[in-house]
Amino acid sequence: MLFFCQTGNSLRKLGILRIRSQSMLRRKFLSGVLPARIIEQGKQEQPSFLPPGGGLTPYAGTWSRAQVIHLLKRTTFGAKPEDVNYFSSISFESAISELLNPTAPLPSPPVKDYTPGTNVLRPDINIAPGTTWVNDLGADGNLNFNRISSFRKWWIGNMINQDRSIREKMTLFWHNHFATETDTIGNPILIYRHHNLLRTQALGNFKSLTRAITLDPGMLIYLNGQLNTATAPDENYARELQELFCCGKGPNSKFTEDDVKAAARVLTGWRINNTTGTAFFDVARHDRNAKAFSSFYNNAVIQGRTTATAGEQELDDLLNIIFATQEVSKYICRRLYRWFIYYDIDATVEATIITPLANIFVQNNYEIKPVLEALLKSEHFFNSLTIGCQIKSPIDLVVGLCREFGVALPPASDFLTNYGHFNYLFSWAMNMQQMIGDPPDVSGWKAYYQEPMFYEVWINSDTLPKRNQFTDIMVVNGYTFNGYKIFIDVAEWAKKLSAPGNPNQLINDITALIYRIDLSTASKNQLKRDILLAGQALDHYWTDAWNLYIAQPGNTANTSFVRTRLRDLLKYLMNLSEYQLC
Repeated sequence: MLFFCQTGNSLRKLGILRIRSQSMLRRKFLSGVLPARIIEQGKQEQPSFLPPGGGLTPYAGTWSRAQVIHLLKRTTFGAKPEDVNYFSSISFESAISELLNPTAPLPSPPVKDYTPGTNVLRPDINIAPGTTWVNDLGADGNLNFNRISSFRKWWIGNMINQDRSIREKMTLFWHNHFATETDTIGNPILIYRHHNLLRTQALGNFKSLTRAITLDPGMLIYLNGQLNTATAPDENYARELQELFCCGKGPNSKFTEDDVKAAARVLTGWRINNTTGTAFFDVARHDRNAKAFSSFYNNAVIQGRTTATAGEQELDDLLNIIFATQEVSKYICRRLYRWFIYYDIDATVEATIITPLANIFVQNNYEIKPVLEALLKSEHFFNSLTIGCQIKSPIDLVVGLCREFGVALPPASDFLTNYGHFNYLFSWAMNMQQMIGDPPDVSGWKAYYQEPMFYEVWINSDTLPKRNQFTDIMVVNGYTFNGYKIFIDVAEWAKKLSAPGNPNQLINDITALIYRIDLSTASKNQLKRDILLAGQALDHYWTDAWNLYIAQPGNTANTSFVRTRLRDLLKYLMNLSEYQLC
């Protein structure tokens, strides 16, 4: 069992290293090539080790709660006990189908939860509290700040209240992939529309999504597309379209600087109508000459056009030559692999997972769902080496905790209180270095691309204590806003488990749900004696207390004992390194 140390710099650093060891080296444990020395004077050895096997062969193993929990933790934010029970009751095929085919309606737009200050030019008096602002374009900078805050709170709420599908996880994936920053876009309505585009097309066609993103007003502002003219070409979006959005930076992605310049010329002429917040094409600002591309794009030439449809026609030509390369499909499949499986892509994974997935992607005309279906149904996805090898992102930690422990929120009609709690949760994720709406830059969060650390960047001497502090608060005191407290109701949550009166089964059920790497029997027995049994030797000591709690919840002394024991157990378990793994 690995313990977190709450005080002392050297001990805290050791705790961080242990988390990293758990995520980085667990494959070495399971594949039998763990080095004799793991940590020596703060350094970690990283020898090669076997990747998960199975390739894309369809999974034919056991479909039990363990597999369900793994699937849900990777495709949704946390594994709610109710969802685990539900997906355990249906077939493997049905579970994958339901996750990939959401039937729930898209969430209603964010609402006005703010009272503008006296310094705003337009006090927003025409929009009633609790109604949406997303159709009112005429706001000033101070009001925009309030609305961007409303948008972020709303998004947290969507993740907490998500349906039983992969849609919310994919929305965040695309936000990381087509990264934008609210501070740069500035206009909350354009921010919302950009986000809504990601959500509505999250499981659709990647080429269509890329086209829509290219002409999205939020992206036109963020990467200077609206400033791109024939007389002053701006290469910003043209570069990222190839380097970050489509082709990547791999060794076989050999587009040139001249390709960037040619693509920028193709994209000249797009502007934003500030009255409607929509994009339009201005042929007078468009480069009407031919644009020649390198051998990476088969020396393609896009003919210049002079009509009002020139912008859309040349954009289609540009996307056609980009998507004709093999690098697009491989790059996106690598991104999906690192999001859902693991960051290390060696030659074996490239050959047995990435290349076959890329072929599926191309054969299905760049539809996302066939790729996800093949990956999630594969032996590789359920291989023991893929389980518990990720470090939870801050959003996974914060939102997943609320969902897995059934943190109760007020009725949806109490939007002010709900948004206040959503803001609290947003702030925690932000302080742990994941600010939704504002990734660090256009590359997204470093956890999904920065070699060699990847997910390990989530854990450092600043964020680790904050993770522990957040879980401690939620299990001990909670957070109160507008007189309503959100917290983990430990006793009510325990009632959802299979046999909460049996201390052995209780600990087994809890660790099976919140951990991906189980504790040893000796560790569980120690936890049972020290916490649930309060030092007693016989199991009935807990069983009797639990049964009395169920029969007489008004027995103050016994109820306090039960809640305190459960609270201390959960607090302890969430402070172990195993809780940080997904």
